[in-house]
Amino acid sequence: MIMRTSGAAALVGSMVLGTCLLGATAMAATQSIPLPVPSPKRVAQASQPARAPLTAPALTGNPAAGNVVPVATPPRAGGFDGSQKALADKVSGYLSGMSTLVGNFIQVGPDGGRTEGQFYIQKPGKVRFEYNPPSPIDVIADGNSVVVRDRKLATQDLYPLSQTPLRYLLVDKIDLLKDTNLVSVSADDVFVTVVIEEKQALTGTHKLMMMFGAKDFQLRQWTVTDPQGYDTTVAVYNLDPASKPDPGLFRINYERVLQ
Repeated sequence: MIMRTSGAAALVGSMVLGTCLLGATAMAATQSIPLPVPSPKRVAQASQPARAPLTAPALTGNPAAGNVVPVATPPRAGGFDGSQKALADKVSGYLSGMSTLVGNFIQVGPDGGRTEGQFYIQKPGKVRFEYNPPSPIDVIADGNSVVVRDRKLATQDLYPLSQTPLRYLLVDKIDLLKDTNLVSVSADDVFVTVVIEEKQALTGTHKLMMMFGAKDFQLRQWTVTDPQGYDTTVAVYNLDPASKPDPGLFRINYERVLQ
């Protein structure tokens, strides 16, 4: 089954999970995870079915304690100053130096639904998100395409990787200042935040916000805003950059997709 609608592309663009209330106590013991909640506007509009990953207003704090505070993302005003360029260069260095990454994730969708699971990245271009039950979804990219697989329905929806904001996390090397439309760079004591915006003729305008630790520049969270203004946020934790994922995790059965 192949889907080419802009709504489906936005779903993959925001990329990661369904609805499952998380057990955050154990995760909070590992590290503080920035966890978003939907705005009242999003809740009011969220009669749509839950979509597979990336987007929601970003918040910081301890999710187990419910202590979350919105993180402002100031708009770009003219060019970036020297400190902003230095931050962008450090983020570019981190992303370019990362070849593999394995960990756990929490996804919060536009309707406030939460789910969690495991993810595997192998650059360039390969990623797998495995959602914990009751979600039946897996998301797999093999370097060229992205497939959203429903284990319960035995269906697969195929998208070009080049059309999803997720590709910025998966490219081999990246210079945010040269290779993207970087619209915002900001930092506080906890996070460095960058925002990329792109406009496409077929799918409209997407925004990708990525948040990194202010001290180690390690990836903490990303948020994708689709052309309709819906947000999906993915927070990651228990990160292991030394683990080598099995190449079989990233294989897509194209014969099954084309049936």
